[in-house]
Amino acid sequence: MSFDHIGFNVTDFARSRDFYVAALAPLGIGIVAGGDQWAMLGEPGRGRLWIGAVGGSVPGPIHIAFDAATRVQVQRFYDAAIRSGGSDNGRPGLREYGANYYAAFVLDPDGHNVEAVCRAAE
Repeated sequence: MSFDHIGFNVTDFARSRDFYVAALAPLGIGIVAGGDQWAMLGEPGRGRLWIGAVGGSVPGPIHIAFDAATRVQVQRFYDAAIRSGGSDNGRPGLREYGANYYAAFVLDPDGHNVEAVCRAAE
């Protein structure tokens, strides 16, 4: 299965935009399109995550995981996410999900569980 992109509403667009821009920058992810109350984040030319405050309700907490090429990127994601208003939900480290599953978890401003994971050996 492959997704083109996923999106969800947020309660405070500016706060969430700033959080995702800071947290995802270490993974090479930034805003690729946007408007006053919405943003599409991804890699240059390829939007993958839409956030906005354009009507509708904010969903209950969701979980979203982003690929990281290295464990250093996972650490940088975690540090940037915490600095930009995220809450710790699992410091960077190896997880039980696989021999090389190295991940960090942070709750975004709406309580969504955001993860960065590297599956490469150290």
